[in-house]
Amino acid sequence: MSQNVSTAVMQRRVEAHDSLDDFPTPPWATRALLKHVIMPVVGPVSNMTCWEPACNRGHMARPLAEFFREVVASDVHDYGCGYVIRDFLFPGEIRNVDWIISNPPFRLAQQFIERSSEIARHGFAMIIRNRRGRLE
Repeated sequence: MSQNVSTAVMQRRVEAHDSLDDFPTPPWATRALLKHVIMPVVGPVSNMTCWEPACNRGHMARPLAEFFREVVASDVHDYGCGYVIRDFLFPGEIRNVDWIISNPPFRLAQQFIERSSEIARHGFAMIIRNRRGRLE
């Protein structure tokens, strides 16, 4: 029997409290975010830097590198992409970057947004669930 992966079922998934929220972003979604949301407003980002602080296996970091001059990829767990940091939310971990773009752990989304607003010189974008459980 195959797993039911309909969005109605998957959006109601409940993660364990200690989960790393491993829900990779498809590369096409990252490209669409840049081409259709960010670049129409700010223009080209090819001379800017970006930090993906929840890089997982690089599903967002690789497409981000197609647009930005430099992409820093990190995560709290070693998935094989980027480097491991203690925690993006830890006060001592700061990178000097223009943009922060990520799909953060859903349960930490608000903290990622607040931290990104303190660090990013130009802007930030997060792929998060809305209050109804849908991705935005």
